[in-house]
Amino acid sequence: MTTHENPPARPRVSAGALFVDHDGRVLLVDPTYKRFWNLPGGGVDAGETPRAACRREVGEELGLDTSIGPLLVVAWTVNGPDGKLFFVFDGGVLTPEQQAAIVLDPGELAAHAFVPVERARSLLSEPQWALMTEVLRARTDGVTRYVELDQV
Repeated sequence: MTTHENPPARPRVSAGALFVDHDGRVLLVDPTYKRFWNLPGGGVDAGETPRAACRREVGEELGLDTSIGPLLVVAWTVNGPDGKLFFVFDGGVLTPEQQAAIVLDPGELAAHAFVPVERARSLLSEPQWALMTEVLRARTDGVTRYVELDQV
């Protein structure tokens, strides 16, 4: 039996989704409370699975009730003493009808946009761009990835 000198980590847990349009542009959102754009998603509540949280957050932020596909990336990020776990799922391709149905939560999001991957780099923080790179690779390869990043 191993004795721990420190208590176990209790990381914050968040979940988000990668959505694309038929042209391969990625959906990013502009949170009102952050400097940089982000993938849609948010915190996982107590007793909630990351997939359920992702679906709930997409519903709250974008007004979409959509299925959430396979897990693409699990990222451990430096965020306080306990870190943060971020789960990114494949949201799939949104149809023009789904795109037109997006209604933002004005308390959380100032805007949304489907942007070419090259443009996403200028809208995301460096750690978020590193995460996006891994997410896109996982989607292309069809292989779930685990990464460790600076704060996302």
